Amino acid sequence: MSKNICFIDGLEGILKYRGIDINQLVDLPYDAISYLLILGELPGDQELAEYSACLHGAREVNREVLDVIHMCNFNVDSMEALRTIVSFMSQFDPDITDSSPEGNTRKAIRLIARIPTAVAAHYRIVNGNEPVPPDPSLSHGANFLYMIRGSKPSQLEAEVMEKDFILSAEHELNASTFSSRVTASTLSDLYSAIVSGLCALKGPLHGGARAEVMTMIEEIGSQENAEKIILEKIEKKEKIMGFGHRVYKTYDPRGAIFKQLSRELAEAKGDMCWYEIAEKIEETVIRELVEKKGKPIYPNVDFYSGVIYKYMDIPPQLATPIFAIGRVSGWIAHCFEQYEKKRIIRPRAFMLDEC
Repeated sequence: MSKNICFIDGLEGILKYRGIDINQLVDLPYDAISYLLILGELPGDQELAEYSACLHGAREVNREVLDVIHMCNFNVDSMEALRTIVSFMSQFDPDITDSSPEGNTRKAIRLIARIPTAVAAHYRIVNGNEPVPPDPSLSHGANFLYMIRGSKPSQLEAEVMEKDFILSAEHELNASTFSSRVTASTLSDLYSAIVSGLCALKGPLHGGARAEVMTMIEEIGSQENAEKIILEKIEKKEKIMGFGHRVYKTYDPRGAIFKQLSRELAEAKGDMCWYEIAEKIEETVIRELVEKKGKPIYPNVDFYSGVIYKYMDIPPQLATPIFAIGRVSGWIAHCFEQYEKKRIIRPRAFMLDEC
């Protein structure tokens, strides 16, 4: 059952992967979380070393993929480019027609390893720079930052990026995960299922909130402006990006971790500006909507993660592709479970009335 992959208690603010609380998992390597989601249990030291070696050794993309990235329309959304790139990568996978569990696992490793490389290469090419080859000695998070910057990140930045991928890795049957499962249920190949997830994640109601949080914080500009602007948004009944969730009726546990991480980055960089703006926004929203009106509108996963990206100089256009880098392990776990069922997902039309 899919609940074994992920468990959420929206009233108590609990999130578990494979029965383990997210607070226990967030300090592990992303590779260990990927292994947990896909294979169902945490790896031992030897198992993790072998799995990481496979992932790190599969990071390179071939010349043809880079050629396609060079041919992308540089004015399109980064997610549109990523969707095209991942679809094209399938043509070079030697296991593309092998739908056995072993063949699917090999494809999964390549997808997890190469999607960060594709995202980083596209970003650098769009900005007039040559792609930076992946470094197999670096962690998943450190390697991604290295590939977009061309220089190795600080230890704190690498750890924060790693945790970002972990906190994004899985979240039950959200729109993109459900899209991937529907495609997998037809027994289509794993690349097709992951492209389905990317297409759903691209939508601004699903994957776009993090970038909008970054834009909102930048437009507010200072802690002094924050309360006034948020009060105006509340008065006009405008949506405040990064707040509220369809499942959580209390503080999103991922949001609480991101808040602490954003403070650590702010202190390390000696610049509390973005953190203080975010904190004032949160304080105002909770006072006006939670305490005065009783609405369960707390910071979600996107709010303080947007602050983190500001401190790490990650541009808004990369926010959703980065989310996909973390989430691909969760999508794959759900696809593998759906393949075992060998039963097509076929909802009835009347269910749409509930959406």
